[in-house]
Amino acid sequence: MSTVTTTATSEPALAAGPSRPRLDWRLRFGALALIWGFSFLFIKVGTQAYAPFQVTLGRLVFGTAVLAAAMAVKRQRLPRGTRTWGHLAVAAFLLNALPFSLFAYAELTIPSTLAGICNATSPLWGMVLSLVALSEDRPTRVRFAGLGLGFIGVLTVLGAWQGFHGLDVTGTAMALLASLSYPVGWIYVRRTLAGTGDSHLAMTGAQLLLATVQLAVVTPLFTSLPAHFALLPLLAVAALGVLGTGLAVLVQYGLVAEVGPTTAQMVTYFIPVIAAAAGVAVLGESLRWSTPVGAVIVLAGAALTQVRRRPREGAGRA
Repeated sequence: MSTVTTTATSEPALAAGPSRPRLDWRLRFGALALIWGFSFLFIKVGTQAYAPFQVTLGRLVFGTAVLAAAMAVKRQRLPRGTRTWGHLAVAAFLLNALPFSLFAYAELTIPSTLAGICNATSPLWGMVLSLVALSEDRPTRVRFAGLGLGFIGVLTVLGAWQGFHGLDVTGTAMALLASLSYPVGWIYVRRTLAGTGDSHLAMTGAQLLLATVQLAVVTPLFTSLPAHFALLPLLAVAALGVLGTGLAVLVQYGLVAEVGPTTAQMVTYFIPVIAAAAGVAVLGESLRWSTPVGAVIVLAGAALTQVRRRPREGAGRA
């Protein structure tokens, strides 16, 4: 669930040099890939006892609690301004409430392995949308090739030559729509919330808080209180929130600050691999040959869509 709550804001400069993290960034990178890869397994286990909206609300409550604790430790305040909170409410819907709920509903009928692979299509959707919404993000032949390759991979995963036989179309469509929601949200954030002056932690904490409120309003309208609280699914929801929604954001933020966004976002390409391995090893899900082959093609295409044209040497010099 790559960069599910990242907001594009300017970070205040530090007065003194930041202390080095105790763990090497490679270890934190691997931990982040594992956390987000296992998130699809947690969703699957959670929906075995709780309604999808309840799973989403639970993960948001736990995730918000983690970020609230981090903000308290760092003594950071929530953003101010009605306009900022209005834009954050939209971002919360597009980056949290909507995709989290769609993935939870999707995994009622599709395996967690397929959900994880669908999540990897976000860079493909992002390129398509950026061509329309971001005039400064110009296409190249390599990126167009990556886009075409990526969608060939999607068709391979879905078994298009077999007429999508044995595939739940509704569940798969929900997972793909969830992956589309992320780049829509990223573009919205980039156009409306860049340069607010608030920290990433404060903005993301506020965003998760608003998403929690949104789900708290919607969930009682479509679900009823569980007759009993099954322990294992409840633990899965807690892990999904604490690890996959709260801690993962903090780890990702630290990686971006230390090694830059380009390296940090490479974690996206490990998530479907881990999701597939977890689904097969832990949940006993089966894989057709087309699923891993298509996943590799999707990841290759997604990687190509992230290639940017290098600036010419000497360009921009006075």
